[in-house]
Amino acid sequence: MRRSLALTGAAVTVLGLLTGCSSGGSGSASGKTTLKVAALEGGYGRAMYTQVIKQYEASHPDIDVQLQISKSIEDEITPSMKAGKYPDVVVLGQGRKAALTETLVKDKALEDLTSVLKEKVPGENKTVGDKLTKGIVGNLNTNPYGNDQTYLMPMYYAPTALFYNKGLFEEKGWKVPTTWDEMFALGDKAKKQGIPLFTYATAGYLDSYFFSLLADIGGEQFYNDVMTYKKDVWKTANARKALDLTTRLLSYAAPTTVGYANEQDFTKNQQSVLDNKALFMPNGTWVVGEMAAAPRAKGFKWGLTPLPAVTTGGKRYITTSVESVWVPKGAQHKDAAKDFIAYLYSDKAAKIFAKSNAVQPIQGIANTLTGENAEFYKVYEDPSVAALVGGFASTAPVAGVDIKATLFDTANSIISGDTTEAKWQAALNTASEKLRQAGD
Repeated sequence: MRRSLALTGAAVTVLGLLTGCSSGGSGSASGKTTLKVAALEGGYGRAMYTQVIKQYEASHPDIDVQLQISKSIEDEITPSMKAGKYPDVVVLGQGRKAALTETLVKDKALEDLTSVLKEKVPGENKTVGDKLTKGIVGNLNTNPYGNDQTYLMPMYYAPTALFYNKGLFEEKGWKVPTTWDEMFALGDKAKKQGIPLFTYATAGYLDSYFFSLLADIGGEQFYNDVMTYKKDVWKTANARKALDLTTRLLSYAAPTTVGYANEQDFTKNQQSVLDNKALFMPNGTWVVGEMAAAPRAKGFKWGLTPLPAVTTGGKRYITTSVESVWVPKGAQHKDAAKDFIAYLYSDKAAKIFAKSNAVQPIQGIANTLTGENAEFYKVYEDPSVAALVGGFASTAPVAGVDIKATLFDTANSIISGDTTEAKWQAALNTASEKLRQAGD
């Protein structure tokens, strides 16, 4: 499953993460410092981590890196963290169902990594900050409290947009829609041929969709107003327009979407695009590797397109998915952890990650890509498309409020008919107002 964009479910409460320090020995029997690294095994696989660690250890003979990697890494490390035993480095973005990263952000239980930006990359002359692409740090994704302090370092970045089968469009002679009117016209045309217009892996994958749509409709100012809980923002005409368009789009969803939209079956929804049983799905570039061994329709070719423009010729936004690496405040080896994180941005490490299609936000790296990835990342060169990075601002925890779940998961209930657009809008405004008050 994707790394960090599955923004679903309620936030978990992790008791005791602010207090207590990591326990356990400071080194191995050999006298080396034992650095504990925990990572999510997402669509990029695990081999790249073992290769990078091997290289790091070769140049750091006094460090023994112990890797813990899992597709449900939160479930494995949370019990130990509650007991005061913390990993030193965690590669885990926001947006997962367990919401561990978000919980630690809200509890202010992460180490300040601002200094890492000024560190020289081990074995190189440039600093980490010098190597990073402009704008990738300093947003709410990396600086969740809206200040100059960076707590989550950007690890990989990927364009997230609507994925489709280029081969099918070529076969049918269809044009990829550039406006919503064209999109719904195509939906009607495809429906007559038994092909639904839309699906999603899980409702959480609607994050990239919604973020781009909000900016498409009201510009970056409106997007920021929603992300920072401006008073009654969900009562505005722009908010209603976003829900109107989405509700209409969901009426074209594949009938199997809701049934498969879970952690166990999400690939079946992705498979529907490969089988020409749905035209578009919101996703990220990791889906190519994730579905590499899956069967597909004859002539299948991956395509990526931004959301249709709200107005003809209008600017289109594309949400950039950024996965994060961070250090728990209770970690035992913080200095070693920061050095290891700096190494992750080395040219040697970047080459290893790129071979697994994990592209880091390093200046010039997109020029080294080949094949489908090279095509995907060209979207950033389109002058009519603007990149969007960030997400909802962090606030103090509010019991029973998870605006991400309210915004994204409700799509399941819209499709099934269990709720209405009006109720959706009201619930969003209620959640946003509670978070606004918590942030004051």
